[in-house]
Amino acid sequence: QVQLVESGGGLVQAGDSLRLSCAASGRTFSSSAMGWFRQAPGKEREFVAAISGNDVNTYYANSVKGRFTISRDNAKNTVYLQMNSLKPEDTAVYYCAAKASPIATQWGYNYWGQGTQVTVSS
Repeated sequence: QVQLVESGGGLVQAGDSLRLSCAASGRTFSSSAMGWFRQAPGKEREFVAAISGNDVNTYYANSVKGRFTISRDNAKNTVYLQMNSLKPEDTAVYYCAAKASPIATQWGYNYWGQGTQVTVSS
């Protein structure tokens, strides 16, 4: 059973930055694609970013491209989401996700963390 624990959320002002972390355990990490998703009140969960398991391919939603960066440290079993130039529209609960496939896509994730709240004030 894969365990995922997010951290790093908080309350910031528009234009500020945050770095989210996701610590993984219970499964081989380096071969698994990892993703970040978010969910705002009254909205469906939406894809944010993904990173491949065996290379450095990344994939971003258009709404965050150029502002957010996903990265991973396999030695630490940790994936990160660096969020710059934050906007009020980025306010949501952010979730870390993992899947067995090494290919980064917005679909097919099997394991999910509990989420961390990000609130951006204007």
